[in-house]
Amino acid sequence: MAILNSIASWLMKKRMHQIELFMKYPHDVQEEWMYELIKSAKDTEFGKKHGFKFINNYEQFKKHIPINDYESLKPLIERTRRGEQNLLWNSEIKWFAKSSGTTDKSKFIPVSKEFLDGCHYNGGRDMITFQCINNADTKLFTGKNLALGGSFKTDDFGDYKSYHGDVSAIIIQNLPMWAEYFRAPDVNIALMDNWEDKLEQMANSMANENVTSLAGVPSWMLVLIKRILEIKKVDNLKEVWPNLEVYFHGGVSFTPYKELFDQLFNNNKVAFMQLYSASEGFFGIQDERVSNEMLLMLDYGIYYEFIPTSEVGKENPRIYNLSEVQKDKDYAMVITTNAGLWRYQIGDTIRFTNLSPYRFIITGRTKQHINAFGEELMIHNAELALKTACEKTKAHIIDFTVAPIFMNENTGAHEWLIEFEQEPTNIDFFKSVLDDTLKQINSDYEAKRFNNYILHLPEIKLLPKGTFYNWLKANNKLGGQYKVPRLSNDRKIVEDVMSFVKN
Repeated sequence: MAILNSIASWLMKKRMHQIELFMKYPHDVQEEWMYELIKSAKDTEFGKKHGFKFINNYEQFKKHIPINDYESLKPLIERTRRGEQNLLWNSEIKWFAKSSGTTDKSKFIPVSKEFLDGCHYNGGRDMITFQCINNADTKLFTGKNLALGGSFKTDDFGDYKSYHGDVSAIIIQNLPMWAEYFRAPDVNIALMDNWEDKLEQMANSMANENVTSLAGVPSWMLVLIKRILEIKKVDNLKEVWPNLEVYFHGGVSFTPYKELFDQLFNNNKVAFMQLYSASEGFFGIQDERVSNEMLLMLDYGIYYEFIPTSEVGKENPRIYNLSEVQKDKDYAMVITTNAGLWRYQIGDTIRFTNLSPYRFIITGRTKQHINAFGEELMIHNAELALKTACEKTKAHIIDFTVAPIFMNENTGAHEWLIEFEQEPTNIDFFKSVLDDTLKQINSDYEAKRFNNYILHLPEIKLLPKGTFYNWLKANNKLGGQYKVPRLSNDRKIVEDVMSFVKN
Protein backbone atom coordinates (compact mmCIF):
# COMPACT_ATOMS: atom_id res chain seq x y z
CA MET A 1 0.00 0.00 0.00
CA ALA A 2 2.93 2.36 0.64
CA ILE A 3 4.09 2.10 -2.99
CA LEU A 4 0.54 2.57 -4.26
CA ASN A 5 0.14 5.60 -1.98
CA SER A 6 3.35 7.16 -3.34
CA ILE A 7 2.36 6.61 -6.99
CA ALA A 8 -1.19 7.90 -6.49
CA SER A 9 0.03 10.97 -4.58
CA TRP A 10 2.53 11.77 -7.33
CA LEU A 11 -0.14 11.51 -10.03
CA MET A 12 -2.46 13.82 -8.11
CA LYS A 13 0.26 16.42 -7.60
CA LYS A 14 0.98 16.50 -11.37
CA ARG A 15 -2.50 17.95 -11.86
CA MET A 16 -1.35 21.14 -10.09
CA HIS A 17 0.37 22.34 -13.25
CA GLN A 18 -2.99 22.47 -15.07
CA ILE A 19 -4.66 24.17 -12.11
CA GLU A 20 -1.92 26.80 -12.03
CA LEU A 21 -2.53 27.50 -15.74
CA PHE A 22 -6.19 28.40 -15.26
CA MET A 23 -5.28 30.38 -12.14
CA LYS A 24 -2.82 32.39 -14.26
CA TYR A 25 -4.99 32.71 -17.38
CA PRO A 26 -8.58 32.53 -16.07
CA HIS A 27 -10.24 34.67 -18.73
CA ASP A 28 -8.58 32.84 -21.62
CA VAL A 29 -9.66 29.48 -20.20
CA GLN A 30 -13.24 30.64 -19.72
CA GLU A 31 -13.42 32.14 -23.22
CA GLU A 32 -12.16 28.86 -24.70
CA TRP A 33 -14.91 26.98 -22.88
CA MET A 34 -17.57 29.37 -24.11
CA TYR A 35 -16.55 28.71 -27.73
CA GLU A 36 -16.21 24.95 -27.13
CA LEU A 37 -19.71 24.68 -25.62
CA ILE A 38 -21.27 26.69 -28.46
CA LYS A 39 -19.44 24.65 -31.10
CA SER A 40 -20.48 21.32 -29.54
CA ALA A 41 -24.18 22.21 -29.31
CA LYS A 42 -24.69 24.28 -32.48
CA ASP A 43 -26.69 21.51 -34.19
CA THR A 44 -28.91 20.70 -31.21
CA GLU A 45 -32.53 21.84 -31.19
CA PHE A 46 -31.66 24.54 -28.64
CA GLY A 47 -28.57 25.57 -30.60
CA LYS A 48 -30.46 25.96 -33.86
CA LYS A 49 -33.28 27.89 -32.21
CA HIS A 50 -30.86 30.38 -30.67
CA GLY A 51 -28.49 30.77 -33.60
CA PHE A 52 -25.37 29.27 -32.06
CA LYS A 53 -23.62 29.29 -35.46
CA PHE A 54 -23.75 33.10 -35.44
CA ILE A 55 -22.15 33.48 -31.99
CA ASN A 56 -18.54 34.68 -32.25
CA ASN A 57 -18.03 36.64 -29.03
CA TYR A 58 -19.46 37.17 -25.54
CA GLU A 59 -21.76 40.01 -26.57
CA GLN A 60 -23.38 37.77 -29.18
CA PHE A 61 -23.53 34.96 -26.60
CA LYS A 62 -25.59 37.24 -24.35
CA LYS A 63 -27.73 38.49 -27.23
CA HIS A 64 -28.64 35.08 -28.66
CA ILE A 65 -29.14 33.01 -25.48
CA PRO A 66 -31.69 34.06 -22.85
CA ILE A 67 -31.19 33.70 -19.12
CA ASN A 68 -32.87 30.45 -18.08
CA ASP A 69 -34.20 28.74 -14.99
CA TYR A 70 -35.48 25.21 -14.59
CA GLU A 71 -39.00 26.02 -15.77
CA SER A 72 -37.77 27.46 -19.06
CA LEU A 73 -35.61 24.40 -19.81
CA LYS A 74 -37.99 21.83 -18.34
CA PRO A 75 -39.84 20.94 -21.59
CA LEU A 76 -36.57 19.98 -23.31
CA ILE A 77 -35.32 18.15 -20.20
CA GLU A 78 -38.54 16.13 -19.95
CA ARG A 79 -38.32 15.16 -23.61
CA THR A 80 -34.71 14.07 -23.05
CA ARG A 81 -35.76 11.94 -20.07
CA ARG A 82 -38.17 10.12 -22.39
CA GLY A 83 -35.51 9.30 -24.97
CA GLU A 84 -35.27 12.24 -27.37
CA GLN A 85 -31.68 13.36 -27.85
CA ASN A 86 -29.72 16.26 -29.36
CA LEU A 87 -32.09 18.74 -27.73
CA LEU A 88 -29.89 20.60 -25.24
CA TRP A 89 -26.61 18.74 -25.75
CA ASN A 90 -25.08 16.77 -28.61
CA SER A 91 -24.35 13.48 -26.82
CA GLU A 92 -26.79 11.00 -25.29
CA ILE A 93 -28.06 11.87 -21.82
CA LYS A 94 -29.65 9.09 -19.77
CA TRP A 95 -28.78 10.25 -16.24
CA PHE A 96 -30.51 13.05 -14.35
CA ALA A 97 -29.51 14.45 -10.97
CA LYS A 98 -32.55 15.05 -8.80
CA SER A 99 -32.10 18.45 -7.26
CA SER A 100 -31.60 19.00 -3.55
CA GLY A 101 -34.16 20.83 -1.48
CA THR A 102 -37.19 20.08 0.65
CA THR A 103 -40.01 21.25 -1.61
CA ASP A 104 -42.33 18.80 -3.32
CA LYS A 105 -41.30 19.97 -6.78
CA SER A 106 -38.34 17.98 -8.10
CA LYS A 107 -35.86 19.16 -10.67
CA PHE A 108 -34.06 16.72 -12.94
CA ILE A 109 -30.68 18.11 -13.95
CA PRO A 110 -29.19 16.48 -17.10
CA VAL A 111 -25.83 14.73 -16.62
CA SER A 112 -23.93 13.95 -19.81
CA LYS A 113 -20.89 11.67 -19.96
CA GLU A 114 -18.73 14.71 -20.70
CA PHE A 115 -20.06 16.45 -17.64
CA LEU A 116 -19.69 13.44 -15.38
CA ASP A 117 -16.09 12.85 -16.47
CA GLY A 118 -14.95 16.44 -16.96
CA CYS A 119 -16.69 18.08 -14.03
CA HIS A 120 -17.72 15.76 -11.20
CA TYR A 121 -14.87 13.27 -11.49
CA ASN A 122 -12.33 16.02 -12.00
CA GLY A 123 -13.71 17.72 -8.91
CA GLY A 124 -13.23 14.52 -6.92
CA ARG A 125 -9.70 14.19 -8.25
CA ASP A 126 -8.83 17.82 -7.50
CA MET A 127 -10.05 17.80 -3.91
CA ILE A 128 -7.61 14.94 -3.35
CA THR A 129 -4.92 16.85 -5.26
CA PHE A 130 -5.18 19.78 -2.87
CA GLN A 131 -5.06 17.47 0.12
CA CYS A 132 -1.86 15.91 -1.25
CA ILE A 133 -0.35 19.36 -1.93
CA ASN A 134 -1.24 20.62 1.55
CA ASN A 135 -0.01 17.46 3.27
CA ALA A 136 3.36 16.33 1.87
CA ASP A 137 3.31 13.19 4.04
CA THR A 138 -0.20 12.14 3.08
CA LYS A 139 -1.19 8.51 3.60
CA LEU A 140 -4.56 9.07 1.98
CA PHE A 141 -4.23 6.10 -0.36
CA THR A 142 -3.38 3.60 2.35
CA GLY A 143 -7.04 3.46 3.39
CA LYS A 144 -10.57 4.11 2.20
CA ASN A 145 -12.66 7.20 1.50
CA LEU A 146 -16.03 6.85 3.22
CA ALA A 147 -18.55 8.75 1.10
CA LEU A 148 -22.15 9.35 2.10
CA GLY A 149 -24.14 8.93 -1.09
CA GLY A 150 -27.78 8.79 -2.10
CA SER A 151 -29.62 6.40 -4.40
CA PHE A 152 -31.01 6.35 -7.91
CA LYS A 153 -34.07 4.95 -9.67
CA THR A 154 -34.95 3.79 -13.16
CA ASP A 155 -37.59 5.65 -15.15
CA ASP A 156 -39.34 3.32 -17.59
CA PHE A 157 -40.85 5.17 -20.53
CA GLY A 158 -41.98 2.16 -22.50
CA ASP A 159 -39.18 1.30 -24.90
CA TYR A 160 -36.75 3.75 -23.27
CA LYS A 161 -35.17 3.84 -19.82
CA SER A 162 -33.44 6.73 -18.12
CA TYR A 163 -32.24 7.14 -14.54
CA HIS A 164 -32.58 9.78 -11.85
CA GLY A 165 -31.25 10.20 -8.33
CA ASP A 166 -28.91 12.06 -6.06
CA VAL A 167 -25.83 13.27 -7.91
CA SER A 168 -23.62 11.39 -5.44
CA ALA A 169 -25.35 8.13 -6.39
CA ILE A 170 -24.86 8.84 -10.09
CA ILE A 171 -21.17 9.44 -9.43
CA ILE A 172 -20.78 6.23 -7.41
CA GLN A 173 -22.65 4.11 -9.96
CA ASN A 174 -20.42 5.33 -12.80
CA LEU A 175 -17.07 5.64 -11.01
CA PRO A 176 -13.92 4.71 -12.95
CA MET A 177 -12.19 1.63 -11.63
CA TRP A 178 -9.26 3.51 -10.07
CA ALA A 179 -11.61 5.64 -7.96
CA GLU A 180 -13.86 2.73 -6.97
CA TYR A 181 -10.82 0.95 -5.52
CA PHE A 182 -10.40 3.61 -2.82
CA ARG A 183 -14.10 4.18 -2.07
CA ALA A 184 -16.21 2.64 0.70
CA PRO A 185 -18.59 1.14 1.70
CA ASP A 186 -19.57 -1.58 -0.76
CA VAL A 187 -21.69 -0.20 -3.59
CA ASN A 188 -24.65 -2.39 -2.55
CA ILE A 189 -24.73 -0.50 0.75
CA ALA A 190 -23.77 2.91 -0.63
CA LEU A 191 -26.70 2.98 -3.07
CA MET A 192 -29.43 1.61 -0.79
CA ASP A 193 -32.57 3.72 -1.00
CA ASN A 194 -33.72 3.15 2.59
CA TRP A 195 -31.69 5.80 4.36
CA GLU A 196 -32.04 4.43 7.90
CA ASP A 197 -31.04 0.90 6.86
CA LYS A 198 -28.18 2.33 4.82
CA LEU A 199 -26.77 4.29 7.78
CA GLU A 200 -26.97 1.23 10.03
CA GLN A 201 -25.25 -1.07 7.53
CA MET A 202 -22.71 1.60 6.71
CA ALA A 203 -21.87 2.09 10.38
CA ASN A 204 -21.45 -1.63 10.98
CA SER A 205 -19.42 -2.26 7.85
CA MET A 206 -17.07 0.71 8.32
CA ALA A 207 -16.51 0.61 12.09
CA ASN A 208 -13.46 -1.67 11.69
CA GLU A 209 -12.11 -0.33 8.38
CA ASN A 210 -9.05 1.87 7.90
CA VAL A 211 -10.75 5.12 6.85
CA THR A 212 -8.41 7.93 5.81
CA SER A 213 -10.99 10.41 4.47
CA LEU A 214 -14.67 11.24 4.80
CA ALA A 215 -17.02 13.01 2.38
CA GLY A 216 -20.60 14.09 2.96
CA VAL A 217 -23.05 16.68 4.23
CA PRO A 218 -22.22 17.62 7.89
CA SER A 219 -25.71 17.11 9.29
CA TRP A 220 -25.94 13.55 7.97
CA MET A 221 -22.30 12.74 8.66
CA LEU A 222 -22.97 13.51 12.33
CA VAL A 223 -25.71 10.86 12.41
CA LEU A 224 -23.34 8.25 10.96
CA ILE A 225 -20.43 9.17 13.23
CA LYS A 226 -22.55 8.99 16.38
CA ARG A 227 -23.78 5.53 15.41
CA ILE A 228 -20.23 4.33 14.79
CA LEU A 229 -19.12 5.66 18.18
CA GLU A 230 -22.02 3.78 19.78
CA ILE A 231 -21.01 0.55 18.04
CA LYS A 232 -17.36 0.92 19.06
CA LYS A 233 -18.27 2.18 22.56
CA VAL A 234 -15.77 5.05 22.35
CA ASP A 235 -16.01 8.83 22.68
CA ASN A 236 -14.19 10.02 19.57
CA LEU A 237 -13.20 8.97 16.05
CA LYS A 238 -9.47 9.01 16.73
CA GLU A 239 -10.01 5.71 18.56
CA VAL A 240 -11.88 4.31 15.54
CA TRP A 241 -9.93 5.70 12.59
CA PRO A 242 -6.50 6.86 13.81
CA ASN A 243 -5.33 7.44 10.22
CA LEU A 244 -8.17 9.80 9.28
CA GLU A 245 -6.65 12.77 7.43
CA VAL A 246 -9.42 14.90 5.97
CA TYR A 247 -13.15 15.50 5.96
CA PHE A 248 -14.49 16.84 2.65
CA HIS A 249 -17.75 18.63 3.38
CA GLY A 250 -20.36 20.67 1.52
CA GLY A 251 -24.09 21.06 1.01
CA VAL A 252 -24.64 23.25 4.07
CA SER A 253 -22.44 25.71 5.92
CA PHE A 254 -19.89 24.03 8.17
CA THR A 255 -19.70 27.02 10.50
CA PRO A 256 -22.32 25.89 13.07
CA TYR A 257 -20.90 22.34 13.15
CA LYS A 258 -17.13 22.78 13.30
CA GLU A 259 -16.68 22.83 17.07
CA LEU A 260 -18.75 19.68 17.47
CA PHE A 261 -16.73 17.90 14.77
CA ASP A 262 -13.52 18.99 16.51
CA GLN A 263 -14.73 17.26 19.66
CA LEU A 264 -15.91 14.11 17.88
CA PHE A 265 -12.69 13.78 15.88
CA ASN A 266 -10.36 14.67 18.78
CA ASN A 267 -7.54 14.87 16.24
CA ASN A 268 -6.02 18.20 15.25
CA LYS A 269 -4.30 16.54 12.29
CA VAL A 270 -7.62 16.10 10.49
CA ALA A 271 -8.18 18.78 7.85
CA PHE A 272 -11.62 20.16 7.05
CA MET A 273 -11.94 20.91 3.33
CA GLN A 274 -15.00 22.68 1.96
CA LEU A 275 -16.42 21.76 -1.45
CA TYR A 276 -18.98 23.53 -3.60
CA SER A 277 -20.62 20.61 -5.36
CA ALA A 278 -24.26 20.50 -6.41
CA SER A 279 -26.63 18.69 -8.75
CA GLU A 280 -25.81 21.31 -11.37
CA GLY A 281 -22.04 20.88 -11.14
CA PHE A 282 -18.81 20.94 -9.14
CA PHE A 283 -17.77 24.57 -8.81
CA GLY A 284 -15.25 25.19 -6.06
CA ILE A 285 -12.70 23.63 -3.71
CA GLN A 286 -11.00 25.00 -0.62
CA ASP A 287 -7.40 24.90 -1.80
CA GLU A 288 -5.73 26.41 1.28
CA ARG A 289 -6.01 25.25 4.87
CA VAL A 290 -5.60 28.75 6.31
CA SER A 291 -8.83 30.05 4.80
CA ASN A 292 -12.35 28.80 4.15
CA GLU A 293 -12.38 30.49 0.74
CA MET A 294 -12.78 28.23 -2.27
CA LEU A 295 -11.00 28.34 -5.60
CA LEU A 296 -13.37 28.67 -8.56
CA MET A 297 -12.59 25.70 -10.82
CA LEU A 298 -12.45 27.03 -14.35
CA ASP A 299 -11.65 24.02 -16.54
CA TYR A 300 -14.58 21.71 -15.76
CA GLY A 301 -16.70 22.35 -18.85
CA ILE A 302 -18.58 25.25 -17.24
CA TYR A 303 -18.84 28.85 -18.44
CA TYR A 304 -19.63 31.25 -15.59
CA GLU A 305 -21.63 34.46 -15.48
CA PHE A 306 -22.76 36.58 -12.55
CA ILE A 307 -25.77 38.77 -11.75
CA PRO A 308 -25.39 41.38 -8.96
CA THR A 309 -27.85 40.44 -6.22
CA SER A 310 -29.46 43.88 -6.51
CA GLU A 311 -30.40 42.95 -10.10
CA VAL A 312 -31.88 39.52 -9.36
CA GLY A 313 -35.54 39.32 -10.36
CA LYS A 314 -35.39 42.21 -12.80
CA GLU A 315 -36.65 41.65 -16.34
CA ASN A 316 -33.31 42.66 -17.88
CA PRO A 317 -30.67 42.33 -15.16
CA ARG A 318 -27.08 43.35 -15.64
CA ILE A 319 -24.95 40.27 -16.10
CA TYR A 320 -21.17 39.93 -16.14
CA ASN A 321 -18.62 37.37 -17.17
CA LEU A 322 -15.68 36.50 -14.94
CA SER A 323 -13.46 39.32 -16.21
CA GLU A 324 -16.03 41.92 -15.11
CA VAL A 325 -16.76 40.90 -11.50
CA GLN A 326 -15.57 42.87 -8.50
CA LYS A 327 -14.24 41.83 -5.15
CA ASP A 328 -16.48 41.87 -2.03
CA LYS A 329 -19.76 42.12 -3.96
CA ASP A 330 -22.51 39.48 -3.92
CA TYR A 331 -23.51 37.82 -7.17
CA ALA A 332 -26.07 35.24 -8.20
CA MET A 333 -24.27 32.59 -10.22
CA VAL A 334 -25.27 31.67 -13.77
CA ILE A 335 -23.76 28.64 -15.49
CA THR A 336 -23.53 27.13 -18.97
CA THR A 337 -22.45 23.48 -18.94
CA ASN A 338 -21.55 20.61 -21.24
CA ALA A 339 -24.71 18.85 -20.09
CA GLY A 340 -27.06 21.38 -21.69
CA LEU A 341 -27.74 23.97 -18.99
CA TRP A 342 -27.62 27.25 -20.93
CA ARG A 343 -27.18 30.47 -18.94
CA TYR A 344 -28.88 28.71 -16.07
CA GLN A 345 -29.56 30.41 -12.75
CA ILE A 346 -28.77 27.90 -10.02
CA GLY A 347 -30.08 30.06 -7.16
CA ASP A 348 -26.84 30.41 -5.19
CA THR A 349 -25.08 33.66 -4.35
CA ILE A 350 -21.33 34.03 -3.92
CA ARG A 351 -18.85 36.77 -3.04
CA PHE A 352 -15.36 36.97 -4.51
CA THR A 353 -12.73 37.47 -1.83
CA ASN A 354 -9.83 37.42 -4.29
CA LEU A 355 -9.57 38.06 -8.04
CA SER A 356 -6.12 36.62 -8.68
CA PRO A 357 -6.79 33.76 -8.45
CA TYR A 358 -10.57 33.77 -8.23
CA ARG A 359 -11.51 32.69 -4.73
CA PHE A 360 -14.95 33.07 -3.20
CA ILE A 361 -17.31 32.24 -0.36
CA ILE A 362 -20.94 31.15 -0.63
CA THR A 363 -23.22 33.83 0.77
CA GLY A 364 -26.64 32.25 0.38
CA ARG A 365 -29.54 31.46 -1.89
CA THR A 366 -31.47 33.92 -4.00
CA LYS A 367 -34.71 32.52 -2.60
CA GLN A 368 -33.58 31.63 0.93
CA HIS A 369 -33.54 34.77 3.01
CA ILE A 370 -35.88 36.71 5.28
CA ASN A 371 -37.10 40.10 4.19
CA ALA A 372 -40.52 40.19 5.84
CA PHE A 373 -39.80 43.59 7.42
CA GLY A 374 -37.10 44.97 5.13
CA GLU A 375 -34.31 43.41 7.19
CA GLU A 376 -32.66 41.49 4.28
CA LEU A 377 -31.38 38.71 6.55
CA MET A 378 -29.16 36.43 4.44
CA ILE A 379 -28.08 32.91 5.33
CA HIS A 380 -24.44 33.85 5.98
CA ASN A 381 -25.62 36.50 8.50
CA ALA A 382 -27.70 33.93 10.35
CA GLU A 383 -24.93 31.30 10.42
CA LEU A 384 -22.27 33.71 11.65
CA ALA A 385 -24.54 35.03 14.41
CA LEU A 386 -25.45 31.49 15.43
CA LYS A 387 -21.78 30.48 15.54
CA THR A 388 -20.94 33.46 17.76
CA ALA A 389 -23.82 32.75 20.14
CA CYS A 390 -22.82 29.08 20.37
CA GLU A 391 -19.19 29.93 21.11
CA LYS A 392 -20.11 32.33 23.92
CA THR A 393 -22.58 29.96 25.56
CA LYS A 394 -20.73 26.66 24.97
CA ALA A 395 -23.58 25.34 22.81
CA HIS A 396 -23.52 22.95 19.85
CA ILE A 397 -26.33 22.74 17.33
CA ILE A 398 -27.74 19.88 15.29
CA ASP A 399 -30.04 21.88 12.99
CA PHE A 400 -32.14 25.03 12.83
CA THR A 401 -34.68 26.98 10.81
CA VAL A 402 -35.89 30.57 11.05
CA ALA A 403 -39.10 32.34 10.03
CA PRO A 404 -40.84 35.62 10.82
CA ILE A 405 -43.53 36.12 13.45
CA PHE A 406 -46.11 38.73 12.44
CA MET A 407 -47.36 40.62 15.51
CA ASN A 408 -49.36 43.04 13.37
CA GLU A 409 -49.08 44.39 9.84
CA ASN A 410 -46.01 46.51 10.68
CA THR A 411 -44.06 44.73 13.41
CA GLY A 412 -42.82 41.28 14.25
CA ALA A 413 -39.78 39.19 15.13
CA HIS A 414 -37.77 36.22 13.96
CA GLU A 415 -38.55 32.83 15.42
CA TRP A 416 -35.59 30.43 15.59
CA LEU A 417 -36.33 26.72 15.94
CA ILE A 418 -33.06 25.16 17.11
CA GLU A 419 -32.20 21.58 17.93
CA PHE A 420 -29.11 21.50 20.14
CA GLU A 421 -26.61 18.74 20.70
CA GLN A 422 -25.52 20.72 23.75
CA GLU A 423 -27.83 23.48 24.97
CA PRO A 424 -26.57 26.98 25.85
CA THR A 425 -25.45 27.63 29.41
CA ASN A 426 -27.82 30.61 29.42
CA ILE A 427 -30.56 30.83 26.77
CA ASP A 428 -31.25 34.53 27.43
CA PHE A 429 -27.59 35.36 26.92
CA PHE A 430 -27.59 33.20 23.79
CA LYS A 431 -30.52 35.20 22.43
CA SER A 432 -28.83 38.49 23.27
CA VAL A 433 -25.56 37.54 21.55
CA LEU A 434 -27.44 36.30 18.50
CA ASP A 435 -29.35 39.57 18.23
CA ASP A 436 -26.32 41.80 18.88
CA THR A 437 -24.22 39.96 16.30
CA LEU A 438 -26.93 40.33 13.66
CA LYS A 439 -27.05 44.05 14.39
CA GLN A 440 -23.28 44.32 13.97
CA ILE A 441 -23.10 42.52 10.63
CA ASN A 442 -26.39 43.58 9.00
CA SER A 443 -27.25 47.29 8.95
CA ASP A 444 -30.77 46.63 7.60
CA TYR A 445 -31.49 44.30 10.52
CA GLU A 446 -30.02 46.83 12.95
CA ALA A 447 -32.23 49.61 11.55
CA LYS A 448 -35.39 47.51 11.87
CA ARG A 449 -34.47 46.53 15.44
CA PHE A 450 -34.05 50.16 16.57
CA ASN A 451 -36.21 50.66 19.67
CA ASN A 452 -38.25 47.58 18.68
CA TYR A 453 -40.15 49.79 16.24
CA ILE A 454 -40.35 47.13 13.54
CA LEU A 455 -38.43 44.05 14.71
CA HIS A 456 -38.52 42.77 18.27
CA LEU A 457 -35.94 40.57 20.00
CA PRO A 458 -35.70 37.11 18.38
CA GLU A 459 -37.69 34.27 19.88
CA ILE A 460 -35.85 30.99 20.44
CA LYS A 461 -37.59 27.63 20.64
CA LEU A 462 -35.47 24.68 21.79
CA LEU A 463 -36.56 21.53 20.00
CA PRO A 464 -36.20 18.00 21.41
CA LYS A 465 -33.44 15.93 19.83
CA GLY A 466 -34.65 14.11 16.77
CA THR A 467 -37.29 16.66 15.78
CA PHE A 468 -35.75 17.64 12.46
CA TYR A 469 -34.90 14.01 11.67
CA ASN A 470 -38.50 12.99 12.30
CA TRP A 471 -39.75 15.89 10.17
CA LEU A 472 -37.50 14.94 7.26
CA LYS A 473 -38.47 11.28 7.60
CA ALA A 474 -42.18 12.05 7.60
CA ASN A 475 -41.71 14.11 4.43
CA ASN A 476 -39.73 11.32 2.75
CA LYS A 477 -36.62 13.54 2.83
CA LEU A 478 -34.03 11.34 4.52
CA GLY A 479 -30.72 11.31 2.71
CA GLY A 480 -27.61 13.36 2.04
CA GLN A 481 -29.24 15.43 -0.69
CA TYR A 482 -31.90 16.81 1.65
CA LYS A 483 -31.30 19.67 4.05
CA VAL A 484 -33.47 21.57 6.50
CA PRO A 485 -34.32 24.97 4.95
CA ARG A 486 -32.59 27.63 7.02
CA LEU A 487 -34.55 30.81 6.28
CA SER A 488 -38.14 31.30 5.12
CA ASN A 489 -40.31 34.36 4.50
CA ASP A 490 -43.45 32.53 5.59
CA ARG A 491 -44.32 30.22 8.48
CA LYS A 492 -45.17 27.05 6.58
CA ILE A 493 -41.97 25.17 7.48
CA VAL A 494 -41.70 26.27 11.14
CA GLU A 495 -45.32 25.39 11.82
CA ASP A 496 -44.92 22.03 10.11
CA VAL A 497 -41.79 21.28 12.17
CA MET A 498 -43.51 22.37 15.39
CA SER A 499 -46.27 19.85 14.73
CA PHE A 500 -43.66 17.13 15.42
CA VAL A 501 -42.95 18.46 18.92
CA LYS A 502 -44.92 16.58 21.54
CA ASN A 503 -46.92 18.77 23.86
